[in-house]
Amino acid sequence: MKVVLAKTAGFCMGVRRAVDIALAEADRHEGAIYTYGPLIHNPQVLESLKQKGVAVLEEIPPAGTGGTVIIRAHGVPPQDMRALAQAGFAPIIDGTCPHVGRVQKIIAKAAGGGQDVVIVGDRQHAEVRGLLGHARGRGQVVASAEEVAGLPQLQRPVLVAQTTQNEAVFAQVQAAMQARFRQVEVHATICAATHRRQEEARRLAGLVDAMVVVGGRNSGNTARLAQVAAASGKPSIWVETPDELDPARFSGLGTVGVTAGASTPNWLIEQVVAVLESL
Repeated sequence: MKVVLAKTAGFCMGVRRAVDIALAEADRHEGAIYTYGPLIHNPQVLESLKQKGVAVLEEIPPAGTGGTVIIRAHGVPPQDMRALAQAGFAPIIDGTCPHVGRVQKIIAKAAGGGQDVVIVGDRQHAEVRGLLGHARGRGQVVASAEEVAGLPQLQRPVLVAQTTQNEAVFAQVQAAMQARFRQVEVHATICAATHRRQEEARRLAGLVDAMVVVGGRNSGNTARLAQVAAASGKPSIWVETPDELDPARFSGLGTVGVTAGASTPNWLIEQVVAVLESL
């Protein structure tokens, strides 16, 4: 069986930057080091960081805690940054992906000017929760074009997307917004890395007998890749580790394509490819 690996599978710039920051701090400091929330959405990478002494801070503790804290790649609401400082963490190192930071600034500027903001994304995703915090109470979240009808009357709405959102879904929401509201300011904020991965997954799916998507179960961008692969009509399998590969599902296949989320490390992708090639 032939295995074709997507060229852009694995770490994107924002994830690599956040992981490099955490690793550098682990080498530099002897005191307590935390990430506020999971640094990225990949349990294998988080376990590796834990082994190096980087713990995950799930909630902001009372004042006087101390230690270094790294802001996750998905970003956080402004009030959380203030609460971390008040709790005594120092230094506070911003590991927010620059693409996410750009969306935060667009939202803050719009809300500051009295505009309402609509975010296309997953309500419970860490990035979206952080983006909403910059909207000063003027933010709305929709996951599909159908949800646009349920929005209140908005003032000069600004439309943005979670950076890892499905491009087709964003286009559908944009059309629904422009049909309902007279004036919509649209910002195409899906990052280039997400665009390349989704486009490549579509092309690759057309050339192979089945697709394998590798990445964390709680990874939004991996979920979107799995959606793209499934939409091709080809058999699509989403795995987090090579142990989840069922040889029976690949029986009789000639060619299998492999892609991976932006938070999936190269060593994990290589393990999956090696198992597939051995079938």
